[in-house]
Amino acid sequence: MYRTHTCGDLNKEHVGQEVTLAGWVQSRRDHGGLIFIDLRDRYGVTQVTFDPAHNEQAWKIAEELRSEFVIQIRGKVIARPEGMINARMATGAVELVGTELVILSRAKTPPFEIESDQEAPREINEERRFTYRYIDFRRPSKKKNLIVRHEAIHFIRNFLSDEGFLEVETPILTKSSPEGARDYLVPSRTEKGMFYALPQSPQQYKQLLMVGGIDKYFQVARCLRDEDARGDRQAEFTQLDMEMSFIEPDDILGLVERLFTSLVNSLNERGLITKKIMQSPWPRLSFADVMLKYGIDKPDLRFGCEIQEVNDMVRGCGFGVFTSAIDSGGVVRAIVAPGASETFSRSVIDELTEYVKKYGAKGLAYIKVIGKEGDVYALESPINKFLGEDVAQRIAQQMNAKAGDIIFFGADKQQIVEEALGMLRGELGKRLGLIDTTVLGFAFVKDFPLFEPYNEKGMYAPMHHMFTMPKPEDIPLLDSDPLKALSWQYDFICNGYEVGGGSVRIHDAALQAKIFDLIGFDDVQKQEFAHMLTAFEYGVPPHGGMAPGLDRILMLLLDEPNIREVIPFPKTGEGRDLLVGAPSAVDAKQLKELGIIVQRPTA
Repeated sequence: MYRTHTCGDLNKEHVGQEVTLAGWVQSRRDHGGLIFIDLRDRYGVTQVTFDPAHNEQAWKIAEELRSEFVIQIRGKVIARPEGMINARMATGAVELVGTELVILSRAKTPPFEIESDQEAPREINEERRFTYRYIDFRRPSKKKNLIVRHEAIHFIRNFLSDEGFLEVETPILTKSSPEGARDYLVPSRTEKGMFYALPQSPQQYKQLLMVGGIDKYFQVARCLRDEDARGDRQAEFTQLDMEMSFIEPDDILGLVERLFTSLVNSLNERGLITKKIMQSPWPRLSFADVMLKYGIDKPDLRFGCEIQEVNDMVRGCGFGVFTSAIDSGGVVRAIVAPGASETFSRSVIDELTEYVKKYGAKGLAYIKVIGKEGDVYALESPINKFLGEDVAQRIAQQMNAKAGDIIFFGADKQQIVEEALGMLRGELGKRLGLIDTTVLGFAFVKDFPLFEPYNEKGMYAPMHHMFTMPKPEDIPLLDSDPLKALSWQYDFICNGYEVGGGSVRIHDAALQAKIFDLIGFDDVQKQEFAHMLTAFEYGVPPHGGMAPGLDRILMLLLDEPNIREVIPFPKTGEGRDLLVGAPSAVDAKQLKELGIIVQRPTA
């Protein structure tokens, strides 16, 4: 046997026993002729002592040991003296006196240092870590991420199974379709010139499962989208895919809330995370409200600073920026930065002005609240002379501003103001320390428009996807004013991220065909979905589902700065796998067999 126990097992109950351990040398120390080894495996660390008086041969072998050698040790468990117990180690009350030692594998000096469980995670170059990801896994923080990932998925599988769901695997090699992001294509060897696509999601297959009478489906699904990576997005990712029949939106949202509330509570109870849910039941917010109050459809609810519209107060005032925005159909909105006038210098305000310009804003007007006596504010601003004192006072009153605050304004087309002030709100939350980082602000956003104004063909563009059910009362609007129709779409949000999305789906073939017409599908494009329309001719139950992104949720649960830290083998921002060197060129013989001619880019 390579081992009788793991390096996290031993305690005072094992004192006097002969045991065998195997693992990696975390460190070696020489003290007065004794050699001390910290032996590490996935489960923990055990201190081992080699004394030449007990076994000189084992002691001599121990002299050869270096960090990350893989070894096997046999020895006797003894209790540590009272003053030498290490309370920070699970095995800190005992140590192993080594009597036999075998070097199973020698190791080069690692490309970076591996901290112990007692040390804070070190900052190590990301590219180096991803190139040597197998070394990175030996670090406690990254090992913990894998453990929590496993425990979360295990919990989810058990929860949904107990709810009557069936786990069904859908194909990885599927068909490219004109929707969503770019597909990853796979050439067919047997039908040259034809291609499979790797799945962006199992959307069509799970709907067909509902047609087949599998009324509760889930899958821990691997999905791929050929799009640029970001801190919260990878081209290859894992989502929890779910679909149910004979349901309405509240049934789906209720299930998701129960599932993730139970998951967070379970992980907290086992000491795997330290995040609490901010409020229960979770808020269910309308799209129109969140766009007004927060500027974005995935707001961070862990702090206030809600945006307010001030059109009525500034209409006809002497400040041309505001009046021209309103006269051209735009909006003027404001947000309060609490306490900012005491901490934000002019240079910081200039930084924030440049920040909002990245989102289309032309500038950032502001009023500083210097003081307040009764209902009268002492205000200071470059725009006060244009606004007039009465208007400035009314704005400060409506915004419920306090002494020391700054009121920032956005004035432009509605979409520009929403995005600019929405992003500014997030930046204010970080800079002013308003965000409670110990909580999870779960919520649902619903009542999305069915369509965005227009796609590249001048037709309507689905806000979510083309299978989303309009709200039943809004179906008549498809013939008269489609842009006013709302949908049974909903997003699952947390701490400023969209962590899942879903909808009730269309289950009527005629309604699905109407949606195809409104988004401008021609006959060729409709033919791409012939299998769906054919299936709908054989009896379709009302159905819907959701697909929470497990990587993004784990990033938030573990308080990691980006999604790459919770994915076992992530890609870089450029889409490269540094560990194996992908993507890479392939042999000319393979290309010929597939009927592919590669065109190299010209300089």
